[in-house]
Amino acid sequence: MHPTLQSKVAIVTGAGRGIGRAVALKLASAGAAVVVNDLDETPANEVAAEIEHAGGRALAVAGNVAAPDFGTRIVAATLDGFGAIDIIVNNAGYTWDNVIQKMTDEQFEAILACHLTAPFRLLRAAQPYFRNVSSSEQEQGREVFRKVVNVSSVSGTGGNAGQANYSAAKAGVIGLTKAMAKEWGRMKVNVNCVAFGAIETRLTQRVPQGESAFVSIEGHDIRVGVPAERAALAGREIPLGRLGTPEEAAGAIYLFCLPESDYISGQTVICGGGRGGF
Repeated sequence: MHPTLQSKVAIVTGAGRGIGRAVALKLASAGAAVVVNDLDETPANEVAAEIEHAGGRALAVAGNVAAPDFGTRIVAATLDGFGAIDIIVNNAGYTWDNVIQKMTDEQFEAILACHLTAPFRLLRAAQPYFRNVSSSEQEQGREVFRKVVNVSSVSGTGGNAGQANYSAAKAGVIGLTKAMAKEWGRMKVNVNCVAFGAIETRLTQRVPQGESAFVSIEGHDIRVGVPAERAALAGREIPLGRLGTPEEAAGAIYLFCLPESDYISGQTVICGGGRGGF
């Protein structure tokens, strides 16, 4: 592949698995150095090692994106390791579903913290770097664009029953995207958003009818997976006839990282195989 992102430095949160992993590998294959974040150290290290084995540059920074100091920590690690930040992909996330009358404050606030507060804090931490480097480039008469891609969902564009927390957070991501596009346009930072439909990840893995799968996140056993019959129905409702792959999801994010998107900002693109928000 032609190295379209040669010399660029990208931060990708939630990059140890699924869509985030595919994004990290995609950006690395295009020449970017990638800072790989995951909640767990092992998958973050594995993806970083995979990038380096392929001849790329990578740095693993494990940790919970919802931690109050995470944004400043990953920005500092990126600048220490690679000396620049050109791309930020706010991808980390999970679902913790329930109908509203059974949803606890903890459930609601945990999902907002991960999906909305964490991207806000990371972008806030990156602002001084973007301001300083942009000011220097403008003094030199240079126009250099940097990229932020936030990840939303069709649950954020159209809502979804049983996901009041997730839908609210993902709708907030779209609002954050629009606000930052207006604030940061003067610094030549494109801020865009990709809202995903049904993508094949561990959150959408097939489970037999009546059974459940769980993942452990911050001491909580979170139910994941989709009953096989329901997944098959979802596939039939998608105009392209199936769920998307992590690699296809990564492609949508990659489009907003390219120089060809330098005059696009504040936009939300639905990557859902033809099935959008309602």
